[in-house]
Amino acid sequence: MNLSLEINTEQLANICGAFNQHLDTIANSLDINISNKGGDFSIVGDNQHIAARVLQNLVCLSKDNAIGIHEIEMTIKTHTHNNLPDKVVHIKTKRKLIHVRNKSQQNYVNAIKNKDCTFGIGPAGTGKTYLAVARAVETLERSDVRRLVLVLHAFMGFLPGDMNEKVDPYLRSIYDALYEMMGFEKVTKLLDKNVIEIATLAFMRGRTLNEACIILDEAQNTAIEQMKMFLTRLGFGSKMVIAGDTTQSDLHKHNQSGLLHAIKVLKNEHKISFCHFESQDVVRHKLVQRIVLAYEKFE
Repeated sequence: MNLSLEINTEQLANICGAFNQHLDTIANSLDINISNKGGDFSIVGDNQHIAARVLQNLVCLSKDNAIGIHEIEMTIKTHTHNNLPDKVVHIKTKRKLIHVRNKSQQNYVNAIKNKDCTFGIGPAGTGKTYLAVARAVETLERSDVRRLVLVLHAFMGFLPGDMNEKVDPYLRSIYDALYEMMGFEKVTKLLDKNVIEIATLAFMRGRTLNEACIILDEAQNTAIEQMKMFLTRLGFGSKMVIAGDTTQSDLHKHNQSGLLHAIKVLKNEHKISFCHFESQDVVRHKLVQRIVLAYEKFE
């Protein structure tokens, strides 16, 4: 089949990759042949229609983002696992356009937008934290909220340094996402102004957070009392996201996870959304998905 894409020279180079590396990856993954002259592509093989959808999706990605081999592999995976979103959903920040990869991610980002409290539950690599941060940044940049509060489950009082220095290692993935979406200087400035706040559950008691987007990561490590206390911090005009993996708890065996308990207690509360991710929703290196599946089968 022939496919004509309306793209500029920069987008074409972004999609094809150095020495057509990206096109080779698509061809090898789908067992097809691809050639092109500018934006006119010739695709031959049984999976040619899948390849066409991949290329069309990459056109959207190339408008705002540099495309690496990871993006190529994830786009191929999205279009070959029959787990496509019902419609294309984007999260747009000033520096980056984020695309959802599957139906589970679509349900999650829509829930964060439409509900005041959302739980994201599932294995590592499914985008729970990254997408929560993306929605939070989008909401902050649109002035729908005034603050972003990142909450850590544990108290690090025995570690040296101020509060930020104590929790920095445990929030590194969130910081990386913030830098990617807002830039290092902007994030640093907002931290200094307390527009972005780093907090621990130990210091959340007694507070009510109004007009804020609040994210609790690694929620499986909270105790029942901590989870109840955290959930009741929700104030007017605020959104709360709780992300965790129920299979990765660091709690002592005789302590029940506050995340598991909250799922049971609040499962019938229609104003709270529970979004569950499965192993097939993993959007990291394809070996990560195989590892998650292997552990699920073993257990």
